[in-house]
Amino acid sequence: MVDTLVYNIGIRLYRAGVSLAAFTGNAKARLWLEGRKDWRKKIHVDAGVIWVHAASLGEFEQGRPVLEAIHNKYPDSRIVLTFFSPSGYEVRKNYPVADHIFYLPLDTRQNARDFIAILQPKLAIFIKYEFWYHYLTALYKNNIPVLLISGIFRPDQAFFKFYGGMFRRLLKKFNWLFVQNEASLDLLSGIGVKNASLAGDTRFDRVWDLLEEAPPVPGIKEFIAGRKAVIAGSTWHADEVVLAGWWQERADRCLIIAPHEVDESHIQQLLGLFPGAVRYSSLRPGSVLIIDNVGILSALYRYAAVTYVGGGFGKEGIHNILEPATYSKPVVFGPVFNKFPEAAGLLALGGAISVDHQFAMNREMEALLEDESLCARTGQIAGRYVADNKGATGKILHYIQEKNLIR
Repeated sequence: MVDTLVYNIGIRLYRAGVSLAAFTGNAKARLWLEGRKDWRKKIHVDAGVIWVHAASLGEFEQGRPVLEAIHNKYPDSRIVLTFFSPSGYEVRKNYPVADHIFYLPLDTRQNARDFIAILQPKLAIFIKYEFWYHYLTALYKNNIPVLLISGIFRPDQAFFKFYGGMFRRLLKKFNWLFVQNEASLDLLSGIGVKNASLAGDTRFDRVWDLLEEAPPVPGIKEFIAGRKAVIAGSTWHADEVVLAGWWQERADRCLIIAPHEVDESHIQQLLGLFPGAVRYSSLRPGSVLIIDNVGILSALYRYAAVTYVGGGFGKEGIHNILEPATYSKPVVFGPVFNKFPEAAGLLALGGAISVDHQFAMNREMEALLEDESLCARTGQIAGRYVADNKGATGKILHYIQEKNLIR
């Protein structure tokens, strides 16, 4: 079929692009290639595993509540976790709940056939956006149940275009699609996809658990020293420029920045924007702290008076705003959030604020920091929003039990 041929060409062009990036020194591209090298020799698993696939770290965190619920309910089952991106694999390659963790081989027909033959999964779970043609086809041909969890669909996706026939057919190869919102369900219904239901977003369950699980972050309470702390997480350079434009060092406040990228060149760029800033790896008193490691952001937000979530001044959009919201903290972010229904929901309720330029950033940050009642009210709305929307994990687990998908 022509559409399959175009897809296969696209996959090979993608790999060529990654190879070129690795050759020119891109560290992530090099990890992407090295992680998949001789993959057939690396994968040794018992047959009958539960296979969970996440594109990257964000999707893993989204699917994590379901993965852990399965682990608790079916402790004798073996779980294989795969990632597409190094930013997921490198951070979670030692995640203790999964029995095996691998990079997902590139989606070619032969790779998919061999991978499924090695794993022989009894259940496959894809998270949010993962629609790999050859993997889904191989699973379908082998009568292996496949679920999509926390799926979200938008009119601009290929499924809803005149040329999207191949992708529409893929959706019917899932046993069930658990979607986040009614809009997604309506879109699927409009193209004749009936194997779907509204479950909600499993991230609400994940971040709700943070209230119980998040450990103290060493040194943070001492650094804040009773001041009002603004904690900015998952920031990119465009976010940091706006933060620097707002920031004025004052004795009654401090700023903590946990950037999305923690490579040395980015840290040095941040130190240039915030002269005199302190690195977390060499912690000492100061007004601006730069977190130069990964893995502590979700616990870090609990120390904030006000939070800022990055990504909203870039084309991809904001990162996880639910992590700070679950601690009942006001959430501020940039203007690009159209792909994230939780942002629209939180804005509509008054638990978040979007800023689209420097003046708005200055105005809204100062309003929250100076008006304690406004800050508390905004934060309470955010926390209540998370509490009201948890429960997707239970719906998915109920389906798995009802259909007897794990024996």
